[in-house]
Amino acid sequence: MNASVVKTPLTKYSHHCVPSYKAIFYMPSNEKLIEILVGFAVAIIAGWLFYWYSNRKQSSPATNSQPINGDISESKKLQLQAYERLTLLADRIALPNLIARFPHDGNSAANYQLSLLKNIRDEFDYNITQQIYVTPESWQAVKKLKEKNMLIINQVAQSLPPGATALDLSRSILHFCMNDEKGSLHELVSEALSHEARKLM
Repeated sequence: MNASVVKTPLTKYSHHCVPSYKAIFYMPSNEKLIEILVGFAVAIIAGWLFYWYSNRKQSSPATNSQPINGDISESKKLQLQAYERLTLLADRIALPNLIARFPHDGNSAANYQLSLLKNIRDEFDYNITQQIYVTPESWQAVKKLKEKNMLIINQVAQSLPPGATALDLSRSILHFCMNDEKGSLHELVSEALSHEARKLM
């Protein structure tokens, strides 16, 4: 009888007062554990991607814009230099300036004619690569100036009598330039080139 009295409180106490092991230490199932780990990994990756994208976005303007701006500036520089050289070309092959640079030296009109034509061709060929930096209209204007001046020299030379001197040819060319608007074509070309160059500034 005493033994039963002792056992009853112990059994009652152990059943109602001692918490179970599962109540103290909660162990999730395998599926739940995998879900937690995956969520944690996704959060880490998302955070890393956000950090990487933020740093890239902040650094990209400084690294990418500089070469682009440099390329644009270099391109404009080459274009302006091309217009400057072509403007100088138009001035150098202008008939009055061309005659002023070439003395007569007692040459015949035929030899003087050849010298003038050669100089125009040499000046033009020397600057022929500048066409890649200017507008097609600008280059065509320079090309037409070259062709027109060569045509004027040939026509004036053909109008002279046999035995004409270089002095005769130079005077006839200058007379043509003063009395014909075609003789001032270089001024129109230079003005057009300057206008295109100002657009780049």
